[in-house]
Amino acid sequence: MSHFRPRFRARPNRSRANVIAFEQIIRAARKKRQRGWWRANWAYGALAAAPFLGVGGASAWNTMPASVGLFAREPVVEQYTMSFERCSGPERSTCVVDGDTFWLEGTKIRIADINTPEVSEPQCAAEAELGERATERLVSLLNARGFSLETIDRDEDVYGRKLRIVARGGKSLGNTLVDEGLAEPWTGSRRNWC
Repeated sequence: MSHFRPRFRARPNRSRANVIAFEQIIRAARKKRQRGWWRANWAYGALAAAPFLGVGGASAWNTMPASVGLFAREPVVEQYTMSFERCSGPERSTCVVDGDTFWLEGTKIRIADINTPEVSEPQCAAEAELGERATERLVSLLNARGFSLETIDRDEDVYGRKLRIVARGGKSLGNTLVDEGLAEPWTGSRRNWC
């Protein structure tokens, strides 16, 4: 009987501290392996991330205000001398829609610093009459002499219209309409003209 060996050996009794220490050693080894893989294969990660970073960066650059950022952009000023008339019909190239919107060579422009009464859907007769006067005055201002279009911090509004300040000799034509009582300075919301 002295040669009898138990078939299953009893497991040694481990203390909780030993188990925790063992688990910490295993976790540290796994982390070291993971860090080693990233160090060895960083170029693959950079190649995979490059398209996403490029698209995100381009999007941020286009939506960033012109006066903010590492490379603050100067407003772009373009000079024009054109002949305008009121828009009519579905095809529009160079014409005036209303007191704060016009087409210029196929591009729809929204004057960024003012708001004028509506002519397409006025709320009352007074708004319709004032909107017609503002539209006619914008036609005459644009036809008087050359003018410039200056970019602002946003390129387009939610309707896809280019947001620009229209100026002549350093003075906003929008301010001229405001001074004549045909427009209001743009504050982010429309006024009730009735």
